[in-house]
Amino acid sequence: MARTPETTIVHLIRHGEVHNPERILYGRLPGYHLSERGRAQAQATASAFAGHDVTHLYSSPLQRTRETSEPFQEVTGLPVQTNEGLLEAGNRFEGLRIKSWRSQLWNPVRWPLLVDPRVPSWGEPYAHIADRMMDTIAGIRAEAAGHEAIVISHQLPIVCVQRHVQDLPLYHNPALRQCSLASVTSLIFHGEHIMDMHYTEPARDL
Repeated sequence: MARTPETTIVHLIRHGEVHNPERILYGRLPGYHLSERGRAQAQATASAFAGHDVTHLYSSPLQRTRETSEPFQEVTGLPVQTNEGLLEAGNRFEGLRIKSWRSQLWNPVRWPLLVDPRVPSWGEPYAHIADRMMDTIAGIRAEAAGHEAIVISHQLPIVCVQRHVQDLPLYHNPALRQCSLASVTSLIFHGEHIMDMHYTEPARDL
């Protein structure tokens, strides 16, 4: 992608598939690592950055994002820096099954947490997620000024950035998110201002 000296690109990468046979909402819980397919997805997306002018590589501190960063380190020759601002969204349903007829959300004891999905009432507010992500991205953009940076994070934080950039309400239908595993959301900055946003899926076929 052609750039002027004033142009900086920050690529937001969602981690690859996680090994989660019990289908638990793992959130920020430790010990969840990539599946074999997830590692292949990370490799495919990392390979798409061969020859790019990447000068900074960042990751959320969670295991699945750090494992996703490994092929990016090989392709770019850069060490990965972890940043708490890129963490998965906080969620009070961590450790539970929340999908299918086995969902533990059928238990009435948890219903008070479901009163306001616009916040959402069960987890970290969307507005807080967007604010911390945009603040973190601003710092990374400044460090990588005139070049490209790769940032490996999680679906909801990236979606909050997408919606903030598009001036859309942060509250949304999760089924309509455009943020597949190992996908790339690229923010194009001119100086400090976002001029464009591109979305690609280098690992789509995996």
